[in-house]
Amino acid sequence: MSSSPVELLQALVRIPSVNPDGDPGTDRTGEAAMAAWLKPWLEELGFVVRLEEVQPGRPNLIARAPGSDDRPRILLGPHLDTVSVTGMTIEPFGGVIEDGKIWGRGATDTKGPMAAMLWGLHACRDLLPTLPVAIDFVGFMGEESGQWGSRDFAKNHGADYQFAIVGEPTSLDVVYCTKGSLWATVNAEGKAAHASQPERGDNAIMKLARTLDVMDRELRRELRQFTHPVLGPSTLNIGTITGGTVANIVPDKAAAQLDIRMVSALTDTMPAEAFFAAFLQRHDLPLTVCNVVENPPMEIARDHPWLEKITSIHPASKLVGAPWFSDAAHLSAAGTPSVCVGPGSIDQAHTKDEFIPIADLEAGAEWFTILIQQAADLQLPPPRSSDTPPPGPTR
Repeated sequence: MSSSPVELLQALVRIPSVNPDGDPGTDRTGEAAMAAWLKPWLEELGFVVRLEEVQPGRPNLIARAPGSDDRPRILLGPHLDTVSVTGMTIEPFGGVIEDGKIWGRGATDTKGPMAAMLWGLHACRDLLPTLPVAIDFVGFMGEESGQWGSRDFAKNHGADYQFAIVGEPTSLDVVYCTKGSLWATVNAEGKAAHASQPERGDNAIMKLARTLDVMDRELRRELRQFTHPVLGPSTLNIGTITGGTVANIVPDKAAAQLDIRMVSALTDTMPAEAFFAAFLQRHDLPLTVCNVVENPPMEIARDHPWLEKITSIHPASKLVGAPWFSDAAHLSAAGTPSVCVGPGSIDQAHTKDEFIPIADLEAGAEWFTILIQQAADLQLPPPRSSDTPPPGPTR
């Protein structure tokens, strides 16, 4: 058992848990080692812990609070994985303390918020069994790619929970609304030919370039019509483009990866995937689409009892929106109102020299400790019946 939140975070950073999707930059990937380390740590506090494998060797960790199972339940839920360590200029798994900061991959996103949550549970371990609300801890796998962990958890366990606080670096503000995202790969097909006779071929790169130009003008314009008073308009980013093999062959294939960030004004009309497909058809763009991953926007009512409780306990924590998405979106979409809170700044997430100031970490540990201590007077409705379909997200 660590002696301080600083020592706890150092231990977490030193356990590689890099998401294996894409270019992880290390062979020390996956969440299994992190989950295995956390299991006895939480069991020592009295939690009943199980690991649920979502993908081979990649589990969610679900820790149920000590005490009666008849109480309403909430959860504290950071993700277990980190982004790639490729290109980092510091030792990614060092957990070194220097200049009043803890350095390493995940120090901010999101092992710092995880350590703050865990330390709050540790500090309140004698209260947990008798609180009127059971406060569980859930570590999600795969947040940094497809959010498979929170999707699986929401489907199988979401109905058990009244509320969720998802760990992300929010500078201890309360993120109650976020944009959703649509990731997709668009493909253009052409015909190969010798570059000395380009007229005999069909250049897939040029075909793709022309269609991307249409998207840059028209799709951006259409997306801007769907806006939100806090989050602003829906947006488009063209993130990668690939095609061809060598200069003296007319390319027969080209592809680009797109990232659309959308607000609920769009998804209230149709799924973003359907919106994008309709755009391609309406403009007769010669593309095929694959590798589609859609994450919903997230928003809960500002007068939700837990939001009111949080802001009464921590009046300095502002209610804010964020353009990014998180596991909270999938929990909310399945009927568990959720917010994101944690120490550290999103500006440090995914950076080549990631760190969190020790002062921020300690403030986060105190934030969660006080929240748990003052949860004793919270009254919530009884848990939903598991055979009752969960309500949709609050817009």
